[in-house]
Formats: sequence, structure tokens, C-alpha cells
Amino acid sequence: MRKPVLIVLIALAVGAALFGGAFYCARYFCVQPVATSTDDLDWLRMEFNLTEAHLAKIRVLHEGYLPICEANCRNIALKKRELKQAEAAGTNATETLRQLQAEVTALRTKCQTEMLAHFEEVSLAMPPEQGQRYLAEMKRLTLGSHEQVEESMSGASEHGREHH
Repeated sequence: MRKPVLIVLIALAVGAALFGGAFYCARYFCVQPVATSTDDLDWLRMEFNLTEAHLAKIRVLHEGYLPICEANCRNIALKKRELKQAEAAGTNATETLRQLQAEVTALRTKCQTEMLAHFEEVSLAMPPEQGQRYLAEMKRLTLGSHEQVEESMSGASEHGREHH
């Protein structure tokens, strides 16, 4: 009776040791380098297998775009705050609220247009196949949620059939 229990305990100990070793190795070799990286473009280099030369070109584009991105975000936040204040004031100025909403929409459109242009520039600084994959993914992330909502609300599927 003692022998089967001993075998089970040894098997559990070996299994736990293997699991712990695999967890440690995965964390050490995969997660830690990404998590401890101070380079915000390191993920791009790793995901798209870029050379240092490609990454240097992309870094210049990235650093040039950051002030534009920050300004767009700041302008959108300010306009949204202005809209919330007008809404909270309980103003019956429907036209004012519509104007502020239109201004928020225009700022978001400007931001999205500039972001997509930046993504295209970055994609051109990559090897062609990787650049196409990058651009497709960035478009999916930037436009995808809007397209899904529009598609679901339009009543038409991607295949041209209507769904009810």
C-alpha cells in the first residue's frame, strides 16, 4: 500500500518541478525581455523581425509623429471636456451641443487620418512583406471596431447578405 502512494507522490513532485521549470524558462526567455524593455519600439522589432537599420528609420518617424499624436490627443480631450461642461450645465442650447460634438468628431477624424498616414510611412520603412502585414494590422486596430459596428448596424454582412 505504501509503494503506490510513494509513486504518486514522486510523480506529483516531478510534475511540479517540470511545471515550475517550464514556467521559469518561459518567463525568463519570453516575458522578461519584453516587460523590462525601456524601448517602446522593441515589440515592433521583435514582432516584425526588423534589422537595426529598419528600426532606426522607424524610430525617426516615430519620434517625429509623437508630438503630433500628443497634440491631437490633447485637443480632443480639451474639446470633450468643453462638451461635458456644456452638457452638465444643462444648457438647452442644442445647436451649441451639436457644434461641440461636430468639433470632437472633426478632431478625431483628423487624428485618425494622421495616424493612418504615419502607419503607412512606417510600413514603407519595413521590408515589403512585413510592411504590408504591419499596415494591415494597424488599420484593423484603428478602423476595425468602427467597421464592425457599422456592419452590424447596417444590416448587411461582409458577404453582401442581409441578416436580421
